[in-house]
Amino acid sequence: MDKNIIITRTAQEPEDRLLLARIWDKYEQTERRSIPSATVFLSPREQRLAQAMLNAAGIRTGYVFDGGCGEAERKILVFLPAWMEEPAGDELVFLRAAFHGEESLTHRDILGSLMGLGVTRERVGDILVSPHSADIVAAPSLRDFFLREWTQAGRVKLTVTEIGREELRLPQAQVKVIRDTVPSLRLDAVAAAAFSMSRGRAAELIAAGKVNLDHVPCLKGDKPVAEGAVLTARGFGKAKLTQVGGLSKKGRVGITVERYL
Repeated sequence: MDKNIIITRTAQEPEDRLLLARIWDKYEQTERRSIPSATVFLSPREQRLAQAMLNAAGIRTGYVFDGGCGEAERKILVFLPAWMEEPAGDELVFLRAAFHGEESLTHRDILGSLMGLGVTRERVGDILVSPHSADIVAAPSLRDFFLREWTQAGRVKLTVTEIGREELRLPQAQVKVIRDTVPSLRLDAVAAAAFSMSRGRAAELIAAGKVNLDHVPCLKGDKPVAEGAVLTARGFGKAKLTQVGGLSKKGRVGITVERYL
């Protein structure tokens, strides 16, 4: 099948076509020059689009997604030539920004400081914030720049050093466990329970394109939600449907949701 047809059929939004074309260019670069090539960091939704495109093209091997750790959300897509079985390991750089114990920084603070340096989001992977430091995964081209220029986040002074992949500190996610019953596993019903709102309000957010199901925008309130699915609602955060139970005497479905704080 022609690549332009595959890209057009895979894209969900007009801007997706440019992203998918760039990913395809990386694949062709590897095929043509027999060298590895990597994309920018992709969001979970973008990773799904890339995977769908490769599947449609019948490309099943010769590439890996890598975000630095198994739990990473943002990942690069690395295409490998036939002579390579796995990436060389230099496609990512890992940095730790340490700050004084009495200071406190959030993910937003760290990201804001990076954007303030003129760094685009696609060049930075996950940001892992701990009580006294923040580890980031980034493009290798940023290593020297960060070590030289990234000295503070807001008014908080930073000491930035390079670390190894195995040294990444994965913060323990803080979640609120919600146990509830819903009339069905429709998206509007599960979202209402997950984000403590009325079903009508959840339906409004879905219709407005403000709710993602498994990192993909969903405009259908009756879309079924499977166990393990991740929901995000703009302005309300992220939640995961961790367990689907049986029916109550009134015919409602028991669910357990973890809402990230």
